[in-house]
Amino acid sequence: MSNELLISSGGPMQKDTSSTRSPFHIGEQKIQERFGIRDKMERFGRQVIRDHLPEQHQDFYSQLPFVFVGHGDKEGWPWASILCNSPGFIQPIDDRSLNVTARPVLGDPLSLALTQGTKLGLLGIELPSRRRNRLSAHVIEANENGVQLAVDQSFGNCPQYIQAREIEHQDSDSTSESIPESIVKKIESFDQSLKELIATSDTFFVASYLADGSGNASEGADVSHRGGRPGFVRVDDDRTLTIPDYLGNNHFNTFGNFLENGKAGLLFLDFERGHVLTLTGTVEILWDSPEAEHFEGAQSLWRFHLDHGFWSKNSLPLRWKLDSYSPNSLLTGTWSEAEEQQRIEKQRDQWQSYEVSNIVDESSVIRSFYLKPKTSQVVAKFEAGQFLTIKLPIGGKEVIRTYTVSSAPADTELRISIKREPSIASDQPEGLFSNFAHDNLQLGSVVQAKAPTGAFTFDAADERPAVLLAGGVGITPMVSMARHALMEGFRTRSMRPVTLINAATNVEQRAFFDELNQLAAQSSGGIRSFWCLSQVERSSQAGVDYHHSGRISKEFLQAVLPLDNYQFYLCGPQAFMQSMYNMLRELGINDSSIDAEEFGPASLKRDKAQETALLNQGAEASEAIITFSDSQVEQAWSQADGNLLDFAESHGISPEYGCRSGQCGACKTTITAGRVITTTAVSYPLNDDEILLCCSVPAAEGDDIVRLEISL
Repeated sequence: MSNELLISSGGPMQKDTSSTRSPFHIGEQKIQERFGIRDKMERFGRQVIRDHLPEQHQDFYSQLPFVFVGHGDKEGWPWASILCNSPGFIQPIDDRSLNVTARPVLGDPLSLALTQGTKLGLLGIELPSRRRNRLSAHVIEANENGVQLAVDQSFGNCPQYIQAREIEHQDSDSTSESIPESIVKKIESFDQSLKELIATSDTFFVASYLADGSGNASEGADVSHRGGRPGFVRVDDDRTLTIPDYLGNNHFNTFGNFLENGKAGLLFLDFERGHVLTLTGTVEILWDSPEAEHFEGAQSLWRFHLDHGFWSKNSLPLRWKLDSYSPNSLLTGTWSEAEEQQRIEKQRDQWQSYEVSNIVDESSVIRSFYLKPKTSQVVAKFEAGQFLTIKLPIGGKEVIRTYTVSSAPADTELRISIKREPSIASDQPEGLFSNFAHDNLQLGSVVQAKAPTGAFTFDAADERPAVLLAGGVGITPMVSMARHALMEGFRTRSMRPVTLINAATNVEQRAFFDELNQLAAQSSGGIRSFWCLSQVERSSQAGVDYHHSGRISKEFLQAVLPLDNYQFYLCGPQAFMQSMYNMLRELGINDSSIDAEEFGPASLKRDKAQETALLNQGAEASEAIITFSDSQVEQAWSQADGNLLDFAESHGISPEYGCRSGQCGACKTTITAGRVITTTAVSYPLNDDEILLCCSVPAAEGDDIVRLEISL
């Protein structure tokens, strides 16, 4: 966000020194209430409203070669327009008035509205620097060359979603014969060429207007910028557009006007050819549309219905060349991606093909594999901390494993980071899957995977500072969480503080060391990363290569963590997590403030809480008749047969499985008759009619013969 002060209003507004009048009109207040920020924005708004142009704003407007203008015509239709001239055409007279020497382009309704008393909303943008300022004003004098305006309100805006563009100056020596003639056409629907212009635009401008007859400062016009990736505006038909609304400055000036007066003016520019499309029509806000769930970055949607407009060709004296997209725009989606995401969501439990697009050694034992979908342009949505269930053919059979995703939800590819598991004893073989992946996966290799899932997740919007305690390869979900915290902090301008404390054997086994340092540097103090090494070489520099020699201790935690209300996240080998859990409990941390990723055979013992939950399920049956309905198999089960996954395998059925500990969900199936109890705590989310075979056994039903029917 720029360091300029922000003001929001549906229209021009005088500075109000009274303590009773709000700087926001009723529409803005209603939406602020909806999002739970009413009091916060009221306090802020009362502090920053200006009724004049600060010197920096005067200098800003005076060097612009164009400005955007919003107004409402005599019939109440809002319009967004552009005025162009040589820099200096906007000339402040003093801090409360300015001259604008320019005329609207051919066919623009603004040309009929520049008369005394007309209220205007102005938006100045410096596209190369992405800086913008806004002001509300009214016309106090008009002539054939332009207007003189009285300033009602001046405020700055954030540079979010503004694409950087450079002006391409037109040749002043060009003859009149070489300049294409301007052509204006009134439209009441979109033809194919206009649909293509709109559908490929990365920027447009929206005007809104409130005229309630009260004479209050909240009356007037507003014009606002909207940006995204090409394809963020959907053309639904010849007269209808659907548009995502992204996180903004929380003032809701445009939506506040929409709520009170459901009309809007839209302005699309053909930056390369100088064409102008200006539209006016009605709007509706789609607060709870399910389509918004699949559109990356969308808080809600709104729909525009065209009433009429004007298509003006060759009318602008300026041309622009795209330099770069806003970093905020790159974190948002497009409608084609939203449609693809909706399709993927319906196939979350199905195997999909992914191609290995990159391979990176993160340490001497951990290697990352970047996975790109073969049949989709987007990856399935997931939460930071979740894991991926993947399948590879090894030794003539399909082998399934689960690996935490180490990329962030906003990344365009999935990344899993696999530790090579060597044989550490003569009776313990080396890790089958991990060694195969390290030795055989290459660029272009294809793996099968299901959409990420899991209950170990990180909420970047949580206001509590987070402490991530990682041991060995347990660092993988923590990297995802740290990346996500940084990206969300950038997107929302409010970052959740994160402290990573990582335990490794030595320098060679520090995974993601450079990446975490980079994240910390980019976060401006929002992310801190510490390393505890069991073996410290003489060449290692304290405070640079590591921060503590030995295991993570109470003393070290107390040294690097000031007193605060932390949420702790644990991931690593079972012994590491249990040790960290016990230590945190000894330090007085509540069990509810400790989350853990219990992967593989790891199972965290939590002060009897889980054991109590398991006991409350009832008793395990001693015998049962089990029917696998899909396989047409019916067999007798006894306690000696173990869980249902073991039982199924012993009778020639080969269910999918991964962790065999109730975490990955690979062995999920539907129970159609009977009841089960779980033998271990399950973190994978299940519906009432679903069970995990790996940790389920038949439940006793009094003296009745226990019968169980499973879809398998």
